[in-house]
Amino acid sequence: MGKKQVDDSYFDKWNPDTDYKKHPELYRIGRGQQGVLICEPYKSKICAEWRFKTVREAQVSSQNILAMFYEYICDGDFVGADMAKKFLHMGFTRARRYANHRDGRKYDVNGSILPQEPDAMTCEKADSARIFYACWKEARENEKYLDMKKEHKRKYESR
Repeated sequence: MGKKQVDDSYFDKWNPDTDYKKHPELYRIGRGQQGVLICEPYKSKICAEWRFKTVREAQVSSQNILAMFYEYICDGDFVGADMAKKFLHMGFTRARRYANHRDGRKYDVNGSILPQEPDAMTCEKADSARIFYACWKEARENEKYLDMKKEHKRKYESR
């Protein structure tokens, strides 16, 4: 099994050479964390704040990114808000991955899922995941964000 390969059509949705702040009409929401490591200038700005190694780092990071989320909302910048939400989601999923598998490898050489760590629900990475999860949930349920998301889909993705 190993690493997933990215299909060429992925870059039809998100182009690393596009400035999505200047061209929000080109931004596609996608599923889950899609596009999170491509869409500039947001990727570089938010990624600089993204940490989950320790509980303290997760607390600071998630709060900084959540603050960015609210700044983007206040500025009417849906793309920035969506990207910040995706980084919060990614903080949760990556911290969970390392809680479940210390080395980050989920599969063995045969493609079988490796067993979960015995303390996967109580270790520091599990706590980091819970911190990011709470912020991600707050962002994804934010009424203004949901209205902006609907409007973005109506305006740009219904073509």
